[in-house]
Amino acid sequence: MKTLDGIRVGKKAAVTKILGEGALKRHILDMGITKGTVIEVRKAAPFGDPIQVNVRGFELMLRKEDAKIIAVEKV
Repeated sequence: MKTLDGIRVGKKAAVTKILGEGALKRHILDMGITKGTVIEVRKAAPFGDPIQVNVRGFELMLRKEDAKIIAVEKV
C-alpha cells in the first residue's frame, strides 16, 4: 500500500483510506483530506519534512509522520 509520504514532488494521487485513528485521523479529515480526494505534492523542505500539498484548491503543509497515515493511489 502506497502512502502520501512516498509521492514525489509534482505528482498527483487520490486518497484511498486514512489509516490513523483518534484525534489525528479527525484532524486530517477536518483539513478536507477524505477518500477520493486528489492531492498534488507541490514542494518538500530541504530535508523532506514537511511537504506542501494542494488539496481542493488550497495549500497545506503536512509533516511526514502525518502523510504516512494517508493511503493513496497514483492518478
